[in-house]
Amino acid sequence: MSDTIYAPATAPGRSAVAVLRLSGPRTREVLRQLIGIMPEPRRASLRRLRDPATGGVLDDGLVLWFPGPASYTGEDSAELHLHGGMAVVEGVLDGLDRLGLRMAEPGEFTRRAFQNQRMDLAQAEAVADLVDAETAAQRQQALDQLAGGLSQRYGRWRDQLLGALAMLEAGIDFPDEEVPEAVANMARPPLERLLVEVRLALDDGKRGERIRDGYRVAVIGAPNAGKSSLINGLLGRDAAIVTDIAGTTRDIIEAPLVLAGFKLLIADTAGIRQSDDQIEQEGVRRAQVWAQDAALRLWLVDGAAASGDWALAKDLVGPDDVCLINKSDLGLSADGVAAEAWARAHGLAVQPVSLSRDGADAVLLDLTERVTAALSGADFPAATRRRHAVHLSEAAGHIERALGVLVLGSELAAEDARLAARALERVTGKIDPEDVLGAVFSTFCIGK
Repeated sequence: MSDTIYAPATAPGRSAVAVLRLSGPRTREVLRQLIGIMPEPRRASLRRLRDPATGGVLDDGLVLWFPGPASYTGEDSAELHLHGGMAVVEGVLDGLDRLGLRMAEPGEFTRRAFQNQRMDLAQAEAVADLVDAETAAQRQQALDQLAGGLSQRYGRWRDQLLGALAMLEAGIDFPDEEVPEAVANMARPPLERLLVEVRLALDDGKRGERIRDGYRVAVIGAPNAGKSSLINGLLGRDAAIVTDIAGTTRDIIEAPLVLAGFKLLIADTAGIRQSDDQIEQEGVRRAQVWAQDAALRLWLVDGAAASGDWALAKDLVGPDDVCLINKSDLGLSADGVAAEAWARAHGLAVQPVSLSRDGADAVLLDLTERVTAALSGADFPAATRRRHAVHLSEAAGHIERALGVLVLGSELAAEDARLAARALERVTGKIDPEDVLGAVFSTFCIGK
């Protein structure tokens, strides 16, 4: 981090204002060469920027100077608020190049903030999530995580582990002192309570990840059940082709939908059936994979049919899914009756619909209630990325092993307690290998 970096913080192209950011030990020196008189710290000041090589005027803009460590990155930093013309921006960028500065890598400003202890790794990830937020729920989750919501939860768990570890190590380090013989067993109750809490967090239905990435809903069923019509009705536009020809949809058609501030990914899938067509077979395979990974499956059945095709998709649904009986206004035929009976017997919610009569509106209302119930919660989610869930699961395994070997002595249990604490520390970046940091910050945009 000895070099000084720069990057545009606004998107390229014609705009009213363009922002360039600088950070590093030479920031003050570079500013003086560009603008002459330094502005007061943390106060926007109008300055004329000149080319350091020719002395020619580059622009009149606002300059903000942030001496370290009281800056975003923790080191000397600055922002240049320029007119947004491409020629203006390119001229200033060329000037910075000539002064020996380097273009920042993706996420390098935030990475420096992390390495200078201005934020932990979970908070740094929240910065990227906030930039990428598309919905109110994503924005709020990112803001709460940036404020320490996730870090505080992991910090509390770590403190509880360290308390139990102190009891275990007391029996190891002072065997001949006046330490109660059962001191190690005093660690069992807090470890058991912590294990319950961590397991409950892991069973939280991937709530944080689904808020961040989108709640995946698969529409499945036999060919010509009305899946594409339902998709179009939910989205309010023609996203999927609707025909009377069976097998029209052969690939996954994903479309985003925002309900109650939450992002959903709705997928129209190929009709589930046996086929000799290799392309359709691949479409059915992809439909099955997408449905298995979805948070919710809407199983659409043609209630007016009597072909027995309703059963082709039943192996993909579970008790928390929804069976939609289409064409219910026409009266149920054999398929509708059989599907409804099977669905109720297996714990599925059953909802009669008529897609020809705005039946999608009722489905949309039910979807809104289900998504809100699934993604709302009083506590901050224990994981907003897959990385968090992996480390939390690792910590749970070590706590469980510590409890299992406690009867054999404090030494083995203490080692597992230490490993559990390290797993939790990896979430906030207290200990983290360089390759993990590279993977995290490579997802950032340049300039952040």
